[in-house]
Amino acid sequence: MGGPDRNTASPKTRVYEEFAKIGKALANPARLELLDLLAQGERSVEELAQAAAMKVSNTSAQLKTLAAAGLVTARRQGAKVFYRLTDDQVVALVDQMQGFAAARSAGANRAARDYLGDVQALEPVSMQELARRIETGQVVVLDVRPPAEFAAGHLPGALNLPPGQLADRLAELADRVPPGAGIVAYCRGRYCVLAPQAVRVLREHGYSAFPLDGGLPQWRLAGLPVVSGSPA
Repeated sequence: MGGPDRNTASPKTRVYEEFAKIGKALANPARLELLDLLAQGERSVEELAQAAAMKVSNTSAQLKTLAAAGLVTARRQGAKVFYRLTDDQVVALVDQMQGFAAARSAGANRAARDYLGDVQALEPVSMQELARRIETGQVVVLDVRPPAEFAAGHLPGALNLPPGQLADRLAELADRVPPGAGIVAYCRGRYCVLAPQAVRVLREHGYSAFPLDGGLPQWRLAGLPVVSGSPA
């Protein structure tokens, strides 16, 4: 048997049905990953499918579910459809949900550790501390996301150095690190593996490197400055 007919459901039931749409939209790992990707900036369906290693048809279907829940909006440009988050409240909602899971679910913490390794052992730097170091010029900030995400928005003065390029550009990095300065790497958020991986590689080569506690979306939510533009 199906649920109550919308024509006969009570106003109270309809209110909770509308609330439940958000929960249903979030109750899917593929859709949560797409929200994390869209927190970096607007992307086409094809770009999102490639980044998430999903079929274009499945990506499109998941995005339509998110749009129906009011979490994303779409625009068409020629033959392509581009999606973006409705607003920063969506970022805040997902961030709060992830934080709640980390605080309440041992399974979520085990899965995160299996995926990311022991991030706490890398001594994450708080956003406020990084902002202070940027002001004093005693830090090199590495954005280890793909160039398209960097161009859409990044921390002021950040150097774009995706992990695939890190080993080949270590000599270039050495010329950019002032004496006594450390390196702080960031990526898409607290559950992005790119920054911890980069920090471990840098430490293996003798650099004083640390991950940011959070990523670009959390930095923006904190009201800290974000700039755009392609890598130099």
